[in-house]
Amino acid sequence: MEPKDYIIVKIEGEYAYLRRTDVVEDEDLFIAMALLPAGVDVGSKLHYEMLEYTPVE
Repeated sequence: MEPKDYIIVKIEGEYAYLRRTDVVEDEDLFIAMALLPAGVDVGSKLHYEMLEYTPVE
């Protein structure tokens, strides 16, 4: 898979909705918080590469 950048747009319980930052009209990705780095919140930016999410500052 190619690298992608996301932003967390909503958190509901143990799940987060991620939206790609490079695509305007795309569906949000629904993913378990356990798969994301600790300490992320709504508005956090993430980089996805090689099956791993890392925070972007």
